[in-house]
Order: sequence, then structure tokens, then C-alpha cells
Amino acid sequence: MTPLEDAGSASPSAPPWTTIWFSPRQTIERIVATRPTYLVLPLAMLGMVAAFYVQLAGAGLAGLLGDWRLAVCFVVASAAFGLVWLFPSALILSWCGRLLGGEATARQLRAVIAWSTVPMILGALVALVILALEAAGSDSPVIDEVLDEVLPLLGVFFGLWAAIVFMLMLARVERFGFWRTIFVYLLNSVLLAFVIALSVRTFLLQPFDIPSGSMVPTLVVGDYVFVSKYTYGYSRFSLPFSPPLFSGRIFASEPRRGDVVVFRPPKDERTDYVKRLVGLPGDRIQMKEGVLTINDVAVKREALPDFIGEACGTESTGKAKRWRETLPDGVSYETLDCTDNGFLDNTGIFTVPPGQYFMLGDNRDNSSDSRIADISTIPLENLIGRVEIIFFSRAEGESGAPASVRTERIGMPVR
Repeated sequence: MTPLEDAGSASPSAPPWTTIWFSPRQTIERIVATRPTYLVLPLAMLGMVAAFYVQLAGAGLAGLLGDWRLAVCFVVASAAFGLVWLFPSALILSWCGRLLGGEATARQLRAVIAWSTVPMILGALVALVILALEAAGSDSPVIDEVLDEVLPLLGVFFGLWAAIVFMLMLARVERFGFWRTIFVYLLNSVLLAFVIALSVRTFLLQPFDIPSGSMVPTLVVGDYVFVSKYTYGYSRFSLPFSPPLFSGRIFASEPRRGDVVVFRPPKDERTDYVKRLVGLPGDRIQMKEGVLTINDVAVKREALPDFIGEACGTESTGKAKRWRETLPDGVSYETLDCTDNGFLDNTGIFTVPPGQYFMLGDNRDNSSDSRIADISTIPLENLIGRVEIIFFSRAEGESGAPASVRTERIGMPVR
């Protein structure tokens, strides 16, 4: 047993939720020795809900949960995340502990993780009380001061308390001293952050930046977008470095005409491209005098005011014809036409092979896409994901001026 003095004693008959506050080490020792699964799953779920809620309250966003539907979705999603994440986090913690001679099993560490969330649950209750007082319409300056100054600190205070409880319990079940506990805590935090980032990037959302103007006006140089990895399922291109571990797609779902897609061409599997999907398997695609035709029918388009900006492959600001194009499926978006009778404004007929897709850039005269042989049609396996939203955007300053943030583009969905 680690020779550390305990701050208090835990009665063997006292419920653990009453002794965890001042005797976390004795409490967790009693739990893992008698009932290692006691309340672990409910606490893991409730603790994650509480942790997220405290952060929302501290950021002044708890009002978003005033809609009961959003509140239900928040609780269900947070609880599910807490339950799912409990098991891999315990495994990672167990591996970190064993590197330094720890004795705890993954089951015991799940108890440590779950019971260390109790302070966060208390923090969420405190936040709820404070916000309930505000909702009651109190005009007390004391309440206003609490809301303005104390509420944002709840996450820090209760988060620190939970971290201390976690480390005390970890030291007891692993039979660690102070420095080994600190090292394992830090190592585990780094690995967890890495695993979370890798999991989100691989299975949920991956950020990309837009380096060229081939998708103007939908996407412009300096946009940063999130791409959903789950929309079309997963292929080797969903994984970091695209290792050839398997072929085809897992949980595959057919893309829809009009989606803005990130992909890698078969002839250049190291470069990411972003284009709009306009042709499905079996379609006949052709450009006639700058007009897209699908299966011998010209796609409907209407003229819009000229686009003013950098769109046609030059650094100077100029004009470009702008059109609103509507695909047969009803998807509508804007395209640009820099020159009449451009190099790719008139093409032969492209018949899209089975299992492949035809891609075009919205900036039709300034895009390398499926109209050229180096890109051609794209197999389903080579799709990385669908562009969902612009989460940041900045414009490079001219003549040495600092870059500026395009606040009006942040949060724009990509359609």
C-alpha cells in the first residue's frame, strides 16, 4: 500500500457516495475489493453529461438546452459517449499503469474513472441551481454577480477537484507513489487526447483547408472545412496515410448527385481533391458551350450578377459570369464561367462506369476535374467524405497586410 496519509477515514458501512469526497482512496479500495462494478456504468454516463453541461454553462450556452428536444439529444448523446468511452479509456490507463509496474486491472480502473466524476456531477447540480435562480427572474445583484463571475469558474473548480480525486484513487489501486501517479496521469491524458483526435479524424470529421479556387464561389481559398467520414462509409483512404489494409468500403453508402466531395484520383492517390459530384454510375456527361448536360439533357441554369473577385487563375480582382445551376435531383448551387468557349467548355461524352462518379469544379474554367484524363471518373473506394461546413475562413492580406478573418463565412453549410 502506498505510504500516504489519508485525509479522513471511510466507514466500511458508509455508502461510497458519502465518503468519496474526503476519503477517495479508502472508498475506491473498498469498492474494488467488494463490488468493482458498483454504479460504474450509471456514473460514467451521468458524469459525462455533467462534464459537458458544466462546460456549456461556463461558456454561457446552457440556454441552448431550453428546447426540450435539444436537451434530450444532448443528454442521450453525452451519456452514450460516456458509456462507450469508459472501456477504451480504462484499457489505455491500464496499459500506462503497467508500464510503471501498476497492479490495477481494467475493471478496477473503470471504477476509478466512473467514481472520479462525482465532483463534476455536483458541479452540474450547482450550475443548475444558479441557472434556475436566474430563470426565476431574480433581480438580485448578487445573483447577477454569480452568473457573470462565478459560473464560468465552475468548470475549472470542479474539474480540478475531479482530477485530484482521480489521481488519489489511481494511486491507491495501482499502489503508486506521488511521482508515478503524476506521470501516469499525464501519459494517459496525452494518449487519450491522441486517441480521441485520431478516432474523430478517422471515423467522424476531418478538417481540410482549401488551397485553390476550383470551387469558387462555393469554397474559396482560405476556407477551412469539416468533411464527414461516415457519410459514405470507410475505405483505406479514410485512414491516416491510407495503408492498403483492405479494399472496397465498409458500411458503404451511395453518394448523391450534387454532393461536394473530397477524394483522391486513382492516378494520384497522395493528393486530396474537392469537387462537386454531378455524374452517377451509368450517366452520360458532356459539356456543350459551357453548359453541363446529363443523359443528353442540359442542366437548368439561370444568370446571376457577375462575380467580382479572384476566381479566374490570376491574382488580380476581375469579373466572371455567375450562374445558378440546378441538377435533375433538385440540388442548386452557383458556378462561374471565366471565359466563353474555354478549353473544357466543349467535350465529348463521358459514360460513367459502374461504381464510379463524375466530378466537376464549380469554377468551370479553372478546375482540374473528371473532364481531364489525369483525374477521370472516381471509384467509390477513393471517396474520403462529404464536405459539411466551413468552420473557419481567412483572406490573405494584400501588399504585405496581415490576413483577415472572413467572419461571414464561418459556420456556413456547404451545399
